[in-house]
Amino acid sequence: MNTSIDKLFDVVAVKGHVCVGLDTCVDYVPAAERQNKTSAEAVLAFNKALVDVTFDVCACYKVQIAYYEEMGIDGLRTYSETLKYIRQKGSLVIADIKRGDITDTAARYAKAHFYGDFEADFVTINPYMGMDSIAPWLKEAVVLGKGAFVLMRTSNPGMRDFQQLAANNGKKLYDIVGDKLSGLAAEHHGKCGYGLLGAVVGCTERDEAAQIRKNHPDLFFLIPGYGAQGGGALDVTLLLRNGNGGVVNASRSIITAWKTPVNHGQKPVNNSFAAEAAREAVVKMRDEILGAL
Repeated sequence: MNTSIDKLFDVVAVKGHVCVGLDTCVDYVPAAERQNKTSAEAVLAFNKALVDVTFDVCACYKVQIAYYEEMGIDGLRTYSETLKYIRQKGSLVIADIKRGDITDTAARYAKAHFYGDFEADFVTINPYMGMDSIAPWLKEAVVLGKGAFVLMRTSNPGMRDFQQLAANNGKKLYDIVGDKLSGLAAEHHGKCGYGLLGAVVGCTERDEAAQIRKNHPDLFFLIPGYGAQGGGALDVTLLLRNGNGGVVNASRSIITAWKTPVNHGQKPVNNSFAAEAAREAVVKMRDEILGAL
């Protein structure tokens, strides 16, 4: 079976490391494109325009469900249609849902997001209720060849509250999570050698990055924290292995690139203009990371 992690590994080798985050608030849509549309309709049209011009220069997309949930039922339809549109383009999509419940509940979540209206290639999940919150996801991933990124060491400042705490054995909590995931990777991995379950590892703590990669060579990373949160291309390279093994997420810096001073006001701002600005931002980010390798 050609698993989602194999596909992601292969596409990174060809298209680079950028994961475009479609965390799309209606305020990110040009005003002219919101007229005579509901918020959900405007967001869907904007998302499609961005996907149309970026799918050939990015590795994958990440769609954060909260931005769609706030729009209610219509927003969830837009979420579903966005996932479907990305996959119809032949691209991979990560459903950023951060679910983290146990046993039967986790199994229901896995069915919801690996099948049907909300089907995605990968999901994000929270492990801090224990390994029984991960097991149902892994079970479905093995059957379907799909994958998940498990929160390990995130990029937000509050991650220090818990994730960096030292346990009795001297290891930090996030490293214990990584050890558990590496154990699963030894049993369930793709042809590329990476586990079906990868890890979310932010690029904002350079002092820890190289050691994390050394400790977990078999985990594919979803890497947040690039750009506005302080992470840069050199920080990212410390989390890669032989130039692969991770995708780097950026959301607002890409989907609101049309709002930057260099772009804003040059032309009548519509979805086409916004999409071209997004493409330029993706290419710039891709080339910065490749140039740092």
